[in-house]
Amino acid sequence: MSGGPDNSITIPLSGRIDSNNAAKVEEDIRAKLAGRAPSELVLDAQKLDYISSAGLRVVLRLKKSFPGLAVTGLSSEVYEIFEMTGFAEMMRVEKAYREISVEGCEVIGEGANGKVYRIDGDNVVKTYKNADALSEIRHEREVARLALILGVPTAISYDVVRVGDSFGSVFELLNASSFSKILANEPERYDWCVKEYVGMLKKIHAITVPEGKLPPIKHKIVEAAERIKDSLPDSLGDKLVKMTKEIPDSDRMIHGDLHTKNIVLAGDEVLLIDMDTLSVGHPIFEFFNIYNAYIGRSELDNDIVMRFQGFDQETANRFWRDTLTAYLGTHDENAVKTVEDKIRCVAYAYLVDWAVRHSFRDEATAALWKSRLVELLGRLDTLTFEVDESSGDPDEIEVDADTGSLEAVIDHVGARLDALGCPPKTRMQMELAVEEIFVNIAHYAYAPEKGRAWIRAEADEAERELTVTFTDAGRPYDPTKRADPDVTLSADERNPGGLGIFLTKKLMDSVAYEYKDGKNVLTVRKKV
Repeated sequence: MSGGPDNSITIPLSGRIDSNNAAKVEEDIRAKLAGRAPSELVLDAQKLDYISSAGLRVVLRLKKSFPGLAVTGLSSEVYEIFEMTGFAEMMRVEKAYREISVEGCEVIGEGANGKVYRIDGDNVVKTYKNADALSEIRHEREVARLALILGVPTAISYDVVRVGDSFGSVFELLNASSFSKILANEPERYDWCVKEYVGMLKKIHAITVPEGKLPPIKHKIVEAAERIKDSLPDSLGDKLVKMTKEIPDSDRMIHGDLHTKNIVLAGDEVLLIDMDTLSVGHPIFEFFNIYNAYIGRSELDNDIVMRFQGFDQETANRFWRDTLTAYLGTHDENAVKTVEDKIRCVAYAYLVDWAVRHSFRDEATAALWKSRLVELLGRLDTLTFEVDESSGDPDEIEVDADTGSLEAVIDHVGARLDALGCPPKTRMQMELAVEEIFVNIAHYAYAPEKGRAWIRAEADEAERELTVTFTDAGRPYDPTKRADPDVTLSADERNPGGLGIFLTKKLMDSVAYEYKDGKNVLTVRKKV
């Protein structure tokens, strides 16, 4: 008999338990437990060869006396008896863990608590740094199921195994490649990675989690700020605590460790892995971890990001900025920089606290983190920023229907043209059509009032086609019905107007209009 944490007691079972010895087995177990009231009683059945209904009745009586009963280490044959009789539904019943080795296996993902290895063509295993990881595995399986139910594409572990001195969760991930690997080896898919990565962030952050299902993350960062406040000069520590506490509470889902090794392409499906960090909170608590994964931890040693993510610091810097820009849906550098500084403030506060808690020995890096934090605290008044909590879509941006937004619209469409490797002539034609349509919306859709416009640009790599949809809620107007100008007339004979839509129809492969849900929707398509 052995004791464990939290008043847990483990008692081994062996051989056969049947009608001949069941009473004696129960007598022996209860004698070992005399005067004790463990919160969890574990029957270790690794050496149990057989159990009859008499033995099951012993287990049932023990369950009534000790509600925290669990039976572990069962062989497949004995486990089947527990499952068939419904015992596996009324208590924790676990099979014996098969042992596997990850020596020489490819690392396809890595998080704060473990690594994910490919063990064969169909399966991967997540290993845990904590040797006593069974509670972590149970937690991750529970939150992964919750995430899947709520709409997050993720893999669910179907087996628990022994890996060295710890445990691992086995998942089926056919031909999975992490985004880190794609970015490192297929630079031509960079824009696709940004699009899918931001789309996943938006999908997660749009999910409202039922109360009590996931822990809030904010209090951890508040605690970190409180631990380091006295080490910061000029009352900046109190300011940090105050601003952190003022970050709005939220019931929206946060992954908590969403770097490019934790998002994979399995076949043609993009999936999240390493789900044990799921929580709820404001997106700043997602982005500070992302910033640290790509930049914060590797500022003085760029080899860190190469060792951890598999690509260079230049790619990491670019991916960070493009991700944030696409997520915010704006190309306004000042707007992006404002949000980025708030994220960086939380990121460096976390790193400063982490360095203290882990007795970090790299004094130069620790000093850099602290100086960054002090500088940001000296000029920030709030860590709060507004976020769009709708499902979002990286293919679509919303802008003021004003000519001042034209550059952002052209940039948005241009990014999709880049993904298609668009030749210069076709790019010029597309940009001309985009300008003609958007300027027409800006001048006439809401005049003399102001309004908003939505521009959606979708690149079909297989068909090498770009589709751009312009939507506004202004007065109904179908430009495709306007008669084409007579281009044979002289300048003096022509009426003004109509040339823009004429050029658009000539340059695009198709132009279509509909009035839907109180909005003008104009769609153009162009093969590149």
